[in-house]
Amino acid sequence: MANILTVYYSKKGENYFDGKIKSISKGNTEIIAEMIQKNVGGDIFEIDRAIPYPNNYKECVKEMKENARPKLKEYLDNLDKYDTIFVGYPSWCGTMPMVLFSFLENYDLESKTIIPFCTNEGSGMGSSEADLRRICKGAKVLDGLSIKGSEASKSEEIVSKWAKQRASL
Repeated sequence: MANILTVYYSKKGENYFDGKIKSISKGNTEIIAEMIQKNVGGDIFEIDRAIPYPNNYKECVKEMKENARPKLKEYLDNLDKYDTIFVGYPSWCGTMPMVLFSFLENYDLESKTIIPFCTNEGSGMGSSEADLRRICKGAKVLDGLSIKGSEASKSEEIVSKWAKQRASL
């Protein structure tokens, strides 16, 4: 298997669950990222803002309209040793949170295989795969996996099969 990295941003606090807002201590995307790393190995890295997102979901997505690039708490030195990068995020306004743009635009991803996964309550992958193809110049971006956030903790069989299959491409 290739040298694998799983990077993700996951929202704790207020989240949508079947149309209702619920507060959670561990984000849905983090649950899926840990399942992927457990099943395909490699390293795992959590992307986080230097200034944390507000707890209120609607406040978080305001930066989408501004096309902001928030500063991150930390970056990896480089991604040179990785061939395959699983990229995870909650779907916000039909794409990735802006912290993903901040992170990915910081690296040369040419010749990497990018494998997206997201959690959402019905929006699916939205435009995130197209956005990844646009910002990950020279990378091979595979079709992603969309998991309903409220079902994340019950999705290990689906996630395991998908991740192993994608990691072998």
